[in-house]
Amino acid sequence: MQTDDQLCDIGFIGLGVMGKNLTLNLTDNGYRVAAFDLDHNKVNDLLAQEAAERGEQDPRIEGCLSFTELLGKLKAPHLIVLSVPAGAPVDDVCDKLIDAGISADDIVVDTGNSLWTDTITREKHYQGKLIFFATAVSGGEVGARFGPSLMPSGDPYAWTRIKPVWQAIAAKVDPQTGKALERHSIDEPLPQGEACADYIGPAGAGHYVKMVHNGIEYADMQLICEAYHIMRETLAMTPADIAQVFKQWNQGVLNSYLIGITVEVLEHIDDDTGMPLVDIILDRAGQKGTGLWTAVNALQVGSPATTIAQSVFARSLSAMKDERIIAASILKGPEPKALAGEDATVIIQRLHDALYCAKICAYAQGFQLMNMTSIEQGWELDFAAIAKVWRAGCIIRASFLLSITQAYERNESLQNLLLDPYFAGQIAEYQHNWRHSIADATMAGIPCSAMSSALAYYDSYRCENLPANLLQAQRDFFGAHTFERKDQTSGKKFHVNWSEAKRTMVKVN
Repeated sequence: MQTDDQLCDIGFIGLGVMGKNLTLNLTDNGYRVAAFDLDHNKVNDLLAQEAAERGEQDPRIEGCLSFTELLGKLKAPHLIVLSVPAGAPVDDVCDKLIDAGISADDIVVDTGNSLWTDTITREKHYQGKLIFFATAVSGGEVGARFGPSLMPSGDPYAWTRIKPVWQAIAAKVDPQTGKALERHSIDEPLPQGEACADYIGPAGAGHYVKMVHNGIEYADMQLICEAYHIMRETLAMTPADIAQVFKQWNQGVLNSYLIGITVEVLEHIDDDTGMPLVDIILDRAGQKGTGLWTAVNALQVGSPATTIAQSVFARSLSAMKDERIIAASILKGPEPKALAGEDATVIIQRLHDALYCAKICAYAQGFQLMNMTSIEQGWELDFAAIAKVWRAGCIIRASFLLSITQAYERNESLQNLLLDPYFAGQIAEYQHNWRHSIADATMAGIPCSAMSSALAYYDSYRCENLPANLLQAQRDFFGAHTFERKDQTSGKKFHVNWSEAKRTMVKVN
């Protein structure tokens, strides 16, 4: 029988790309891990990679062939991390752990891409059998290996046990500058800084915040693609030319992970054809559903996340490739071409400002959505802390997240980022170019649905009087839905008897 010193600190189940890399990250930070996967070849692959990276003198991973063996190799109370597909596989593993003898005070952490409402259901379902906890993970396989952004939520007691582990393996930032302290290989020392892992709130909150993160990610990516498309079509720029523009933009307010990888993508040459790889890739975008979940949730709570929703629709439109080929030969529009008499550098500067303003609006929509759901669920989310968690490790990490953190630190009750003096000033300074850039694209027939929706959101949000008064009158006309009056106390409802010859108004309540 193994002594306590020989037992492992953490159990890990599910050794796919993310699971394997999270396990190796744990061992980098000194933890001993008992690892299991239904595919035993993945266990062997993990052990082989550990031996190749660390040598055979200091093994920190114990391969397991069953749930029972995994429990037997762990210190009590057990801490077990799952990296399995969302949905039924999570419940299947939890049920098998219960059958194998897991205790009520053992913690099981779901790190998969679960729907947040499923996490709430699971915490309740497994009460008294185990402590079900969840941690949303962002950063992809590289982030998992060298420092992801982690969004944990659930039982506060469980967090006290998990906190030192998650803050050890998470991405780090310089607390003074907010700059990511990146690590790219096992030969580099572990970075010391502020961890991008903080308690989000009750069950479901972490996966919810990650869902909105992904919705913002959809918008951010679509906005970048629209900027690329406009440069490509109106200025006839090559991918290499556009890469240089993005490289320059990445030195300023647009600095972000997504801009950085866009440069690398645009510079990459296909080995088979010698052409830019981006010109070989079919223009049909896929999606895994988190952007859709965000858009649906925004509709459910009545939060106008229009740019996020439009980005989901843009992917749906891209999937209609065969129809678009037919439509391109039938539907007429202006010919995309360089804008006559315009300096390319001026057009590019306008586009820079348009992308920046639209990006601010996309983030504003995401935080507004989180705020409305936080109120609905009673979560009391800390938005400054969430922005800090996103500063490194995650896909939407960007320099201006520091400004978002500062905005919520100035006013923790801030209703919308656009109302913060800094962001209001930024939009005021750059909006002329934003409007001009969208007009340029529209006149050239280049779709920029995300940029346009962001501008419509901004203009609608700043508009004291919207035409919803006419809309409400229409609703009352055909459906007796009633309306409120500006000259009466809020909440009082009225209805016009539209079908009568003499249309009289009646007070409903």
